[in-house]
Amino acid sequence: MSRLFPDVFRNPAIRASMIAIFTFGMAGAMTAPYRSIVGIRELGLSDGLYSFLAFASAAVNVVISVLLGNLADRLGEYRSAMIGACIFGIVGYGMVYLFPTAAIFIISALLPLPIYGALNSLLFANARAAMHGMSRSEMVTANSGVRAMISLSWVLIPGITGLVLSGASSMLPAYLFAAISCLFCQGIILFALPKRAGAELVVPHHLSYLGALRQVVSPRISAHIAGVALITSTLHLNDALLPLIATGAAHGALSDVGILVGIVALLEIVFIIVWSRIAREAGQMVALAAGTIIYAVFLCLLGFASEPWHLYALTLLAGIGAAAIISIPITYLQDLIADRPGLGSALISVNVFASAGIGALVFAAGTWLTGYSGTALMSAVTGLSGIAILGLLQRRNAVAPADAGVQ
Repeated sequence: MSRLFPDVFRNPAIRASMIAIFTFGMAGAMTAPYRSIVGIRELGLSDGLYSFLAFASAAVNVVISVLLGNLADRLGEYRSAMIGACIFGIVGYGMVYLFPTAAIFIISALLPLPIYGALNSLLFANARAAMHGMSRSEMVTANSGVRAMISLSWVLIPGITGLVLSGASSMLPAYLFAAISCLFCQGIILFALPKRAGAELVVPHHLSYLGALRQVVSPRISAHIAGVALITSTLHLNDALLPLIATGAAHGALSDVGILVGIVALLEIVFIIVWSRIAREAGQMVALAAGTIIYAVFLCLLGFASEPWHLYALTLLAGIGAAAIISIPITYLQDLIADRPGLGSALISVNVFASAGIGALVFAAGTWLTGYSGTALMSAVTGLSGIAILGLLQRRNAVAPADAGVQ
């Protein structure tokens, strides 16, 4: 392997996980940009019902991710749970395409698709199990590679889907494409993924499902998740702010938004690998802090953008910072429950839910108190407060063993 593609990617389980998570990302990239169009405009859901449905679906996904992660840890392997999750994806997307009614859309969003969404954390859990015995730097590199495949799917797929459906009267075929993507993912898991990626990993003792949920919400875990969620909430805030600022204060067009998002996603793929190398040399907390500061600078400057070229000039900062924020926390969260890859990786879904909630609150407060530009500045402060919390937690954890040694 070249220096650009480290030796950890020779591991068959990690390679297969990377391909599988690309097809997982394809399903989301095919449908997410058009989900509101299908649900509201084509199937007649109200704005309020659609918003509640999105929240409820995310909440169900969190619970299912924790329960499936704990089940996979109890079984000692992740393949069975992933196969089941893929089946729910095929059914969930397929039923919306075959039976396009508001009721079916709601049922799909509340059960099959949240279960399929748990495949994200299960794939990271399977990759984590395959990393058993690797050094910390190798784990960060492998997780970065797996995460980069999701970004790659979002670079390639939305534009292709939009092009294919550009002359269509309905966006429902996107759900058919997503079901086919789930089928491809199922094939990779069945035929390419080693059956016992984590065979050498032994979970010390089994947790009940309520016990697993209690461990996730315990003060020690919750404090770290809160810090990470404050950081990653900046990504959700930018998703909301960028189109509004681009088409408002910056006097750009809707087409600029799509181009900007594509450029940043492409830069993310490159800099995810760069950040993994930095994390190997300097440590993941230093790398995450540096990435968060860079992204905070981007958000501050975004608030002052007044011309389209300002936004294009900021894509480099956005790509560099976002690459750190979407990749480094994966290993950080898994390490919180290091002896249980399934449950530790389920914290990724918990963080996504928590960060989305924080982002929504900051957006609501910022737009009420100031405007979009002021909200961009508030989001920068939110991210910096998250890294401050993680720094304090790390310092406290470092001091505690030293105090114990003195006693």
